[in-house]
Amino acid sequence: MSIERRTFLKGSAAVAGGVLAGGPFQGFVAAQAAAAPRGHRPSPRLLAIPDLRDGKVRLHLPKGFAYRSFHDTEFPVVLDDGTSLPGRHDGMGAFKRRNGNIVLVRNHELNNPGAPFGPGTPYDAMAQGGTTTVEVTRYGQVVEAYTSLNGTMMNCSGGIMPWGSWVTCEETVNGPDVGPDFTRTSKIPLTKPHGFVFEVPARGQSDREPITHAGRFAHEAVAFDPKDGYLYLTEDNFAFPSGFFRYRPPRHPMKSGRLQDGGRLQMLAVKGRPNLNLAASQPRRATYDVTWVDIDDPAPTFPYTPGQTAPTTNDQALVYVGDQGRGQGAAYFSRLEGQVYDDNVVYFCSTQGGGAAETGPDSVGGYGNGFGQVWAYHTRANKLQLIYESPNRETLDFPDNVTTSRRGTLVLCEDNVDDNYLRGLSRGGQLWDIALNRLTSSTGVPRFNDEFAGSTFSPDGHTLFVNIQASRGMTFAIWGPWHRIGV
Repeated sequence: MSIERRTFLKGSAAVAGGVLAGGPFQGFVAAQAAAAPRGHRPSPRLLAIPDLRDGKVRLHLPKGFAYRSFHDTEFPVVLDDGTSLPGRHDGMGAFKRRNGNIVLVRNHELNNPGAPFGPGTPYDAMAQGGTTTVEVTRYGQVVEAYTSLNGTMMNCSGGIMPWGSWVTCEETVNGPDVGPDFTRTSKIPLTKPHGFVFEVPARGQSDREPITHAGRFAHEAVAFDPKDGYLYLTEDNFAFPSGFFRYRPPRHPMKSGRLQDGGRLQMLAVKGRPNLNLAASQPRRATYDVTWVDIDDPAPTFPYTPGQTAPTTNDQALVYVGDQGRGQGAAYFSRLEGQVYDDNVVYFCSTQGGGAAETGPDSVGGYGNGFGQVWAYHTRANKLQLIYESPNRETLDFPDNVTTSRRGTLVLCEDNVDDNYLRGLSRGGQLWDIALNRLTSSTGVPRFNDEFAGSTFSPDGHTLFVNIQASRGMTFAIWGPWHRIGV
Protein backbone atom coordinates (compact mmCIF):
# COMPACT_ATOMS: atom_id res chain seq x y z
CA MET A 1 0.00 0.00 0.00
CA SER A 2 1.19 3.51 -0.76
CA ILE A 3 2.64 5.39 2.19
CA GLU A 4 0.62 8.39 1.00
CA ARG A 5 -2.63 6.53 1.39
CA ARG A 6 -1.80 5.62 4.99
CA THR A 7 -2.52 9.22 5.93
CA PHE A 8 -6.17 8.42 5.30
CA LEU A 9 -6.23 5.68 7.93
CA LYS A 10 -7.87 6.12 11.31
CA GLY A 11 -5.92 4.24 13.21
CA SER A 12 -21.25 -14.97 11.14
CA ALA A 13 -20.83 -17.00 8.15
CA ALA A 14 -21.54 -20.76 8.05
CA VAL A 15 -18.65 -23.12 7.35
CA ALA A 16 -19.10 -25.02 4.11
CA GLY A 17 -18.99 -28.78 4.31
CA GLY A 18 -16.60 -31.13 2.58
CA VAL A 19 -13.26 -32.81 3.22
CA LEU A 20 -10.11 -31.00 2.20
CA ALA A 21 -7.55 -32.57 -0.07
CA GLY A 22 -4.16 -33.71 1.18
CA GLY A 23 -0.95 -31.71 1.38
CA PRO A 24 -0.21 -28.62 3.46
CA PHE A 25 -3.80 -27.40 3.37
CA GLN A 26 -4.95 -30.51 5.23
CA GLY A 27 -1.99 -30.05 7.58
CA PHE A 28 -3.20 -26.58 8.42
CA VAL A 29 -6.60 -27.94 9.45
CA ALA A 30 -5.18 -30.71 11.58
CA ALA A 31 -2.58 -28.49 13.20
CA GLN A 32 -5.06 -25.73 13.92
CA ALA A 33 -7.47 -28.16 15.52
CA ALA A 34 -4.72 -29.25 17.88
CA ALA A 35 -3.25 -25.81 18.46
CA ALA A 36 -3.82 -24.36 21.90
CA PRO A 37 -3.87 -21.65 22.80
CA ARG A 38 -4.44 -19.77 19.56
CA GLY A 39 -2.71 -16.40 19.16
CA HIS A 40 0.86 -15.60 20.14
CA ARG A 41 3.31 -18.43 20.70
CA PRO A 42 6.31 -17.54 22.88
CA SER A 43 8.34 -15.04 20.86
CA PRO A 44 12.11 -14.95 20.91
CA ARG A 45 13.45 -11.93 22.71
CA LEU A 46 14.26 -9.18 20.24
CA LEU A 47 17.55 -7.39 20.82
CA ALA A 48 19.03 -4.17 19.46
CA ILE A 49 21.37 -5.38 16.70
CA PRO A 50 23.78 -3.01 14.91
CA ASP A 51 23.62 -2.76 11.13
CA LEU A 52 26.79 -4.21 9.57
CA ARG A 53 26.74 -1.36 7.06
CA ASP A 54 27.65 1.32 9.62
CA GLY A 55 27.02 0.02 13.15
CA LYS A 56 23.77 1.93 13.61
CA VAL A 57 20.81 0.08 15.17
CA ARG A 58 17.91 -0.11 12.71
CA LEU A 59 16.34 -3.45 13.64
CA HIS A 60 15.65 -5.50 16.74
CA LEU A 61 16.18 -9.21 16.04
CA PRO A 62 16.57 -12.50 17.96
CA LYS A 63 19.94 -13.47 19.37
CA GLY A 64 22.29 -14.88 16.75
CA PHE A 65 20.90 -12.84 13.85
CA ALA A 66 22.69 -10.20 11.80
CA TYR A 67 21.79 -7.86 8.95
CA ARG A 68 23.09 -5.30 6.50
CA SER A 69 21.08 -2.51 4.90
CA PHE A 70 21.71 -1.11 1.46
CA HIS A 71 20.25 1.36 -1.05
CA ASP A 72 19.23 3.77 1.69
CA THR A 73 17.67 6.72 -0.16
CA GLU A 74 17.80 9.09 2.79
CA PHE A 75 20.90 10.17 0.87
CA PRO A 76 21.31 10.08 -2.95
CA VAL A 77 22.05 6.66 -4.45
CA VAL A 78 23.21 6.34 -8.05
CA LEU A 79 23.05 2.91 -9.73
CA ASP A 80 25.53 1.48 -12.23
CA ASP A 81 23.48 2.69 -15.20
CA GLY A 82 23.32 6.25 -13.85
CA THR A 83 19.85 5.88 -12.33
CA SER A 84 19.14 8.14 -9.38
CA LEU A 85 17.46 5.55 -7.21
CA PRO A 86 13.94 6.52 -6.12
CA GLY A 87 12.48 5.55 -2.76
CA ARG A 88 9.22 3.75 -2.06
CA HIS A 89 10.94 0.33 -2.07
CA ASP A 90 8.06 -2.16 -2.07
CA GLY A 91 7.43 -5.69 -3.37
CA MET A 92 10.49 -7.75 -4.31
CA GLY A 93 11.51 -11.15 -5.64
CA ALA A 94 14.77 -13.07 -5.18
CA PHE A 95 16.48 -15.27 -7.79
CA LYS A 96 19.64 -17.39 -7.63
CA ARG A 97 22.76 -16.80 -9.74
CA ARG A 98 25.23 -19.54 -10.56
CA ASN A 99 27.99 -17.63 -8.77
CA GLY A 100 26.06 -17.95 -5.49
CA ASN A 101 24.81 -14.36 -5.47
CA ILE A 102 21.16 -13.34 -5.43
CA VAL A 103 19.35 -11.15 -7.94
CA LEU A 104 16.58 -8.99 -6.49
CA VAL A 105 13.92 -7.39 -8.67
CA ARG A 106 12.43 -4.59 -6.56
CA ASN A 107 9.36 -2.41 -7.03
CA HIS A 108 9.21 1.35 -6.47
CA GLU A 109 5.69 2.53 -5.66
CA LEU A 110 5.66 6.07 -7.04
CA ASN A 111 2.46 7.87 -7.97
CA ASN A 112 1.51 10.98 -9.96
CA PRO A 113 2.81 12.28 -13.30
CA GLY A 114 6.49 13.11 -13.59
CA ALA A 115 9.72 12.21 -15.34
CA PRO A 116 10.53 8.46 -15.28
CA PHE A 117 13.65 7.31 -13.48
CA GLY A 118 16.47 5.51 -15.27
CA PRO A 119 17.47 4.94 -18.90
CA GLY A 120 15.51 3.07 -21.53
CA THR A 121 12.19 3.79 -23.25
CA PRO A 122 9.51 4.00 -20.52
CA TYR A 123 6.02 2.54 -20.84
CA ASP A 124 4.60 6.01 -20.11
CA ALA A 125 6.88 9.02 -20.59
CA MET A 126 5.12 10.78 -17.70
CA ALA A 127 5.00 8.06 -15.02
CA GLN A 128 7.53 7.70 -12.19
CA GLY A 129 7.26 4.09 -10.99
CA GLY A 130 8.98 0.88 -12.03
CA THR A 131 11.52 -1.70 -10.91
CA THR A 132 15.23 -1.84 -10.22
CA THR A 133 17.33 -5.01 -10.36
CA VAL A 134 20.08 -5.57 -7.80
CA GLU A 135 22.68 -8.33 -7.60
CA VAL A 136 23.85 -8.89 -4.02
CA THR A 137 25.78 -11.43 -2.00
CA ARG A 138 23.91 -13.50 0.56
CA TYR A 139 25.20 -10.96 3.15
CA GLY A 140 23.69 -7.91 1.46
CA GLN A 141 26.76 -6.55 -0.33
CA VAL A 142 25.73 -4.89 -3.60
CA VAL A 143 27.49 -6.12 -6.74
CA GLU A 144 25.44 -4.47 -9.50
CA ALA A 145 22.20 -2.48 -9.81
CA TYR A 146 20.22 -0.97 -12.68
CA THR A 147 16.75 0.05 -13.88
CA SER A 148 14.74 -2.85 -15.37
CA LEU A 149 11.30 -1.23 -15.86
CA ASN A 150 10.23 2.41 -15.90
CA GLY A 151 7.24 4.53 -16.86
CA THR A 152 4.75 2.60 -14.72
CA MET A 153 2.88 3.79 -11.61
CA MET A 154 2.33 2.64 -8.04
CA ASN A 155 4.33 -0.59 -8.44
CA CYS A 156 3.20 -2.19 -5.22
CA SER A 157 3.85 -5.92 -4.90
CA GLY A 158 4.06 -8.73 -7.43
CA GLY A 159 5.25 -12.30 -7.56
CA ILE A 160 8.09 -14.65 -8.51
CA MET A 161 7.55 -16.76 -11.62
CA PRO A 162 9.24 -20.18 -11.68
CA TRP A 163 10.64 -19.68 -15.20
CA GLY A 164 12.78 -16.81 -13.88
CA SER A 165 10.74 -13.61 -13.93
CA TRP A 166 9.16 -11.12 -11.57
CA VAL A 167 5.62 -9.92 -12.33
CA THR A 168 5.13 -6.40 -10.98
CA CYS A 169 1.71 -4.90 -10.25
CA GLU A 170 0.34 -1.37 -10.61
CA GLU A 171 -1.89 -0.51 -7.65
CA THR A 172 -3.86 2.16 -9.49
CA VAL A 173 -6.22 2.82 -12.39
CA ASN A 174 -4.69 6.19 -13.25
CA GLY A 175 -4.46 7.37 -16.82
CA PRO A 176 -5.41 10.28 -19.05
CA ASP A 177 -8.89 8.68 -19.35
CA VAL A 178 -9.53 8.79 -15.56
CA GLY A 179 -10.03 11.73 -13.21
CA PRO A 180 -7.76 12.56 -10.24
CA ASP A 181 -7.11 9.88 -7.62
CA PHE A 182 -6.94 10.24 -3.82
CA THR A 183 -4.02 12.67 -4.13
CA ARG A 184 -6.30 15.08 -6.07
CA THR A 185 -3.50 15.52 -8.61
CA SER A 186 -4.40 15.90 -12.29
CA LYS A 187 -3.64 12.87 -14.44
CA ILE A 188 -3.97 14.80 -17.72
CA PRO A 189 -0.16 14.63 -18.36
CA LEU A 190 -0.16 10.81 -18.44
CA THR A 191 0.15 9.25 -21.88
CA LYS A 192 -1.00 5.66 -21.17
CA PRO A 193 -3.64 3.89 -19.07
CA HIS A 194 -2.36 2.24 -15.87
CA GLY A 195 -3.59 -0.54 -13.59
CA PHE A 196 -1.85 -3.52 -15.20
CA VAL A 197 0.81 -6.14 -14.50
CA PHE A 198 4.19 -6.30 -16.28
CA GLU A 199 6.75 -9.08 -16.55
CA VAL A 200 10.39 -8.34 -15.68
CA PRO A 201 13.07 -11.01 -16.28
CA ALA A 202 15.35 -11.81 -13.37
CA ARG A 203 18.24 -10.36 -15.34
CA GLY A 204 17.84 -7.77 -18.06
CA GLN A 205 15.01 -5.54 -19.14
CA SER A 206 11.22 -5.76 -19.20
CA ASP A 207 9.65 -5.38 -22.63
CA ARG A 208 7.44 -2.76 -20.94
CA GLU A 209 4.27 -4.30 -22.40
CA PRO A 210 1.33 -4.69 -20.00
CA ILE A 211 -0.58 -7.96 -19.68
CA THR A 212 -3.87 -6.18 -20.22
CA HIS A 213 -6.17 -9.21 -20.03
CA ALA A 214 -4.98 -9.82 -16.46
CA GLY A 215 -7.14 -6.81 -15.63
CA ARG A 216 -7.04 -3.08 -15.11
CA PHE A 217 -7.67 -2.58 -11.40
CA ALA A 218 -5.76 -1.72 -8.21
CA HIS A 219 -3.42 -4.71 -8.37
CA GLU A 220 -1.38 -5.64 -5.31
CA ALA A 221 0.31 -9.03 -5.74
CA VAL A 222 0.38 -12.13 -7.92
CA ALA A 223 1.10 -15.83 -7.29
CA PHE A 224 1.54 -18.47 -9.98
CA ASP A 225 0.31 -22.07 -9.87
CA PRO A 226 2.74 -24.04 -12.07
CA LYS A 227 0.36 -26.99 -12.40
CA ASP A 228 -2.75 -25.31 -13.79
CA GLY A 229 -0.93 -22.31 -15.22
CA TYR A 230 -3.14 -19.78 -13.43
CA LEU A 231 -1.86 -16.44 -12.21
CA TYR A 232 -3.69 -15.44 -9.00
CA LEU A 233 -4.13 -11.71 -8.38
CA THR A 234 -5.07 -9.70 -5.30
CA GLU A 235 -6.82 -6.34 -5.42
CA ASP A 236 -6.24 -3.59 -2.86
CA ASN A 237 -9.20 -1.34 -3.54
CA PHE A 238 -8.81 0.91 -0.52
CA ALA A 239 -12.29 2.44 -0.15
CA PHE A 240 -14.31 -0.36 -1.76
CA PRO A 241 -14.68 -4.14 -1.58
CA SER A 242 -11.74 -5.96 -3.13
CA GLY A 243 -11.76 -9.13 -5.19
CA PHE A 244 -9.59 -12.22 -5.54
CA PHE A 245 -8.87 -12.94 -9.21
CA ARG A 246 -7.15 -15.46 -11.43
CA TYR A 247 -5.83 -15.14 -14.97
CA ARG A 248 -5.37 -18.02 -17.38
CA PRO A 249 -2.95 -17.12 -20.21
CA PRO A 250 -3.65 -18.42 -23.73
CA ARG A 251 -0.67 -20.79 -23.37
CA HIS A 252 0.74 -22.40 -20.22
CA PRO A 253 3.70 -20.20 -19.14
CA MET A 254 5.76 -23.23 -18.12
CA LYS A 255 5.73 -24.20 -21.81
CA SER A 256 6.05 -20.74 -23.33
CA GLY A 257 8.55 -19.46 -20.76
CA ARG A 258 6.69 -16.19 -20.35
CA LEU A 259 3.33 -14.71 -19.41
CA GLN A 260 1.26 -14.05 -22.53
CA ASP A 261 -1.56 -11.55 -22.97
CA GLY A 262 -4.99 -12.40 -24.37
CA GLY A 263 -6.16 -14.90 -21.73
CA ARG A 264 -9.22 -15.10 -19.47
CA LEU A 265 -9.72 -13.18 -16.18
CA GLN A 266 -12.00 -14.58 -13.47
CA MET A 267 -13.09 -13.57 -9.97
CA LEU A 268 -13.73 -15.75 -6.91
CA ALA A 269 -17.26 -16.38 -5.63
CA VAL A 270 -18.46 -18.69 -2.86
CA LYS A 271 -20.74 -21.49 -4.04
CA GLY A 272 -24.34 -20.91 -3.00
CA ARG A 273 -23.47 -17.66 -1.17
CA PRO A 274 -23.60 -14.82 -3.72
CA ASN A 275 -21.71 -11.68 -2.68
CA LEU A 276 -20.64 -13.21 0.63
CA ASN A 277 -18.85 -10.58 2.73
CA LEU A 278 -15.60 -12.27 3.70
CA ALA A 279 -14.22 -8.96 4.97
CA ALA A 280 -16.44 -9.42 8.03
CA SER A 281 -15.27 -11.46 11.03
CA GLN A 282 -15.31 -15.20 10.30
CA PRO A 283 -15.61 -18.34 12.40
CA ARG A 284 -12.34 -20.04 13.20
CA ARG A 285 -11.12 -22.06 10.19
CA ALA A 286 -14.09 -20.92 8.13
CA THR A 287 -14.00 -22.96 4.92
CA TYR A 288 -15.89 -22.37 1.68
CA ASP A 289 -16.37 -24.12 -1.63
CA VAL A 290 -15.36 -21.80 -4.44
CA THR A 291 -16.47 -21.07 -7.98
CA TRP A 292 -15.11 -18.57 -10.50
CA VAL A 293 -17.01 -16.04 -12.62
CA ASP A 294 -15.76 -14.60 -15.90
CA ILE A 295 -14.83 -10.93 -16.39
CA ASP A 296 -15.85 -9.97 -19.92
CA ASP A 297 -14.21 -6.53 -20.06
CA PRO A 298 -10.96 -6.81 -18.05
CA ALA A 299 -9.06 -3.87 -19.58
CA PRO A 300 -11.40 -0.93 -20.10
CA THR A 301 -10.45 2.38 -21.61
CA PHE A 302 -12.73 5.32 -20.91
CA PRO A 303 -13.66 8.21 -23.21
CA TYR A 304 -11.74 11.45 -22.74
CA THR A 305 -10.52 14.53 -24.54
CA PRO A 306 -6.73 15.10 -24.41
CA GLY A 307 -5.88 18.11 -22.29
CA GLN A 308 -9.12 17.94 -20.33
CA THR A 309 -10.04 16.20 -17.08
CA ALA A 310 -11.63 12.87 -17.95
CA PRO A 311 -15.36 12.50 -17.18
CA THR A 312 -14.83 9.03 -15.63
CA THR A 313 -13.98 9.52 -11.97
CA ASN A 314 -11.26 7.55 -10.26
CA ASP A 315 -13.85 5.86 -8.03
CA GLN A 316 -15.85 4.75 -11.06
CA ALA A 317 -12.74 3.34 -12.72
CA LEU A 318 -11.61 1.56 -9.53
CA VAL A 319 -14.77 -0.58 -9.31
CA TYR A 320 -15.40 -1.14 -13.03
CA VAL A 321 -13.73 -4.55 -13.28
CA GLY A 322 -14.73 -5.79 -9.83
CA ASP A 323 -18.36 -4.79 -10.30
CA GLN A 324 -18.56 -7.15 -13.28
CA GLY A 325 -17.70 -10.02 -10.95
CA ARG A 326 -19.86 -8.80 -8.07
CA GLY A 327 -22.78 -8.59 -10.49
CA GLN A 328 -22.39 -12.38 -10.82
CA GLY A 329 -22.05 -13.01 -7.08
CA ALA A 330 -18.31 -12.59 -6.47
CA ALA A 331 -17.21 -12.40 -2.83
CA TYR A 332 -16.29 -9.23 -0.94
CA PHE A 333 -12.89 -8.96 0.72
CA SER A 334 -11.13 -6.15 2.57
CA ARG A 335 -7.99 -4.81 0.90
CA LEU A 336 -6.26 -7.91 -0.42
CA GLU A 337 -2.50 -7.34 -0.41
CA GLY A 338 0.42 -9.78 -0.28
CA GLN A 339 0.17 -13.37 -1.47
CA VAL A 340 2.41 -16.37 -2.11
CA TYR A 341 2.03 -19.85 -3.64
CA ASP A 342 3.36 -22.87 -1.76
CA ASP A 343 2.67 -26.51 -2.72
CA ASN A 344 -0.87 -26.23 -4.17
CA VAL A 345 -1.94 -23.46 -1.77
CA VAL A 346 -2.16 -19.72 -2.38
CA TYR A 347 -1.92 -17.71 0.86
CA PHE A 348 -3.05 -14.08 0.83
CA CYS A 349 -3.57 -11.25 3.30
CA SER A 350 -6.73 -9.24 3.84
CA THR A 351 -5.20 -6.20 5.50
CA GLN A 352 -8.26 -4.79 7.27
CA GLY A 353 -10.44 -7.89 7.31
CA GLY A 354 -11.98 -9.44 10.38
CA GLY A 355 -14.12 -6.74 11.97
CA ALA A 356 -17.76 -5.75 11.78
CA ALA A 357 -19.17 -5.86 8.26
CA GLU A 358 -18.95 -2.63 6.31
CA THR A 359 -22.23 -1.16 5.12
CA GLY A 360 -20.72 0.81 2.24
CA PRO A 361 -17.55 2.37 0.84
CA ASP A 362 -15.12 3.94 3.33
CA SER A 363 -12.68 6.38 1.75
CA VAL A 364 -11.32 7.54 5.13
CA GLY A 365 -10.66 4.42 7.19
CA GLY A 366 -10.48 1.99 4.28
CA TYR A 367 -12.92 -0.81 3.50
CA GLY A 368 -12.75 -3.21 6.44
CA ASN A 369 -13.04 -2.77 10.20
CA GLY A 370 -10.67 -5.48 11.38
CA PHE A 371 -6.95 -5.84 12.03
CA GLY A 372 -6.21 -8.41 9.37
CA GLN A 373 -6.93 -11.88 8.04
CA VAL A 374 -4.79 -14.51 6.32
CA TRP A 375 -6.59 -16.76 3.83
CA ALA A 376 -5.56 -19.93 2.00
CA TYR A 377 -6.96 -21.06 -1.34
CA HIS A 378 -6.36 -24.73 -2.18
CA THR A 379 -5.95 -24.89 -5.93
CA ARG A 380 -6.63 -28.65 -6.21
CA ALA A 381 -9.66 -28.82 -3.92
CA ASN A 382 -11.06 -25.45 -5.03
CA LYS A 383 -11.64 -24.46 -1.41
CA LEU A 384 -10.96 -21.31 0.56
CA GLN A 385 -10.05 -21.37 4.27
CA LEU A 386 -9.41 -18.70 6.88
CA ILE A 387 -6.01 -19.39 8.43
CA TYR A 388 -5.80 -16.51 10.87
CA GLU A 389 -7.86 -13.52 11.99
CA SER A 390 -6.25 -10.93 14.25
CA PRO A 391 -8.17 -10.29 17.48
CA ASN A 392 -6.64 -6.85 18.15
CA ARG A 393 -4.00 -4.33 17.10
CA GLU A 394 -1.48 -5.57 19.65
CA THR A 395 -1.48 -9.11 18.26
CA LEU A 396 -1.29 -8.33 14.54
CA ASP A 397 -2.00 -4.97 12.92
CA PHE A 398 -2.57 -4.76 9.16
CA PRO A 399 -0.65 -7.68 7.59
CA ASP A 400 0.51 -6.71 4.11
CA ASN A 401 3.25 -8.51 2.14
CA VAL A 402 3.79 -12.21 2.86
CA THR A 403 6.30 -14.89 1.94
CA THR A 404 7.07 -18.45 3.04
CA SER A 405 10.26 -19.93 4.43
CA ARG A 406 11.65 -23.26 3.24
CA ARG A 407 9.98 -24.82 6.28
CA GLY A 408 6.59 -23.47 5.23
CA THR A 409 6.29 -20.73 7.85
CA LEU A 410 4.52 -17.61 6.67
CA VAL A 411 6.41 -14.34 7.23
CA LEU A 412 4.09 -11.33 7.45
CA CYS A 413 5.00 -7.66 7.01
CA GLU A 414 3.01 -5.26 9.16
CA ASP A 415 1.84 -1.95 7.71
CA ASN A 416 0.36 0.25 10.43
CA VAL A 417 0.88 3.69 11.92
CA ASP A 418 2.67 2.55 15.09
CA ASP A 419 5.41 -0.04 15.67
CA ASN A 420 5.87 -2.33 12.67
CA TYR A 421 6.97 -5.96 13.06
CA LEU A 422 7.85 -8.89 10.88
CA ARG A 423 5.74 -11.76 12.25
CA GLY A 424 5.92 -15.50 11.81
CA LEU A 425 2.68 -17.45 11.34
CA SER A 426 2.80 -21.21 11.85
CA ARG A 427 0.68 -23.83 10.13
CA GLY A 428 -1.02 -24.19 13.49
CA GLY A 429 -2.26 -20.60 13.30
CA GLN A 430 0.14 -19.26 15.94
CA LEU A 431 1.91 -15.93 15.63
CA TRP A 432 5.28 -14.70 16.91
CA ASP A 433 7.73 -11.85 16.44
CA ILE A 434 10.69 -12.00 14.06
CA ALA A 435 11.88 -8.40 13.77
CA LEU A 436 10.95 -4.89 14.90
CA ASN A 437 11.59 -1.68 12.98
CA ARG A 438 13.72 0.69 15.08
CA LEU A 439 14.81 2.94 12.25
CA THR A 440 15.65 6.59 12.95
CA SER A 441 16.53 9.34 10.50
CA SER A 442 19.99 10.89 10.31
CA THR A 443 18.65 13.70 12.52
CA GLY A 444 17.43 11.25 15.18
CA VAL A 445 13.70 11.34 14.34
CA PRO A 446 12.05 7.92 14.94
CA ARG A 447 10.73 6.14 11.87
CA PHE A 448 9.19 3.20 13.71
CA ASN A 449 5.94 3.51 11.73
CA ASP A 450 7.63 3.01 8.35
CA GLU A 451 6.22 -0.22 6.97
CA PHE A 452 8.02 -3.42 6.09
CA ALA A 453 7.41 -4.64 2.52
CA GLY A 454 8.80 -6.96 -0.12
CA SER A 455 9.84 -9.85 2.12
CA THR A 456 11.50 -12.62 0.11
CA PHE A 457 13.96 -15.36 1.00
CA SER A 458 17.03 -16.16 -1.04
CA PRO A 459 16.39 -19.44 -2.93
CA ASP A 460 18.61 -21.36 -0.48
CA GLY A 461 16.70 -19.96 2.52
CA HIS A 462 19.79 -18.36 4.05
CA THR A 463 18.84 -14.68 3.77
CA LEU A 464 15.57 -12.83 4.21
CA PHE A 465 15.47 -9.66 2.15
CA VAL A 466 12.92 -7.03 3.12
CA ASN A 467 12.32 -3.36 2.35
CA ILE A 468 11.30 -0.26 4.22
CA GLN A 469 8.56 1.25 2.06
CA ALA A 470 8.88 5.01 2.48
CA SER A 471 10.02 8.00 0.48
CA ARG A 472 13.42 7.32 2.11
CA GLY A 473 13.38 3.60 1.41
CA MET A 474 16.03 0.98 2.01
CA THR A 475 16.54 -2.77 1.75
CA PHE A 476 17.72 -5.19 4.47
CA ALA A 477 19.47 -8.54 4.18
CA ILE A 478 18.83 -10.57 7.38
CA TRP A 479 20.37 -13.95 8.25
CA GLY A 480 20.70 -16.20 11.28
CA PRO A 481 19.51 -19.52 12.77
CA TRP A 482 15.99 -19.45 11.29
CA HIS A 483 15.22 -22.97 12.53
CA ARG A 484 15.69 -21.86 16.14
CA ILE A 485 12.79 -19.42 15.87
CA GLY A 486 10.52 -21.70 13.83
CA VAL A 487 11.01 -19.91 10.49
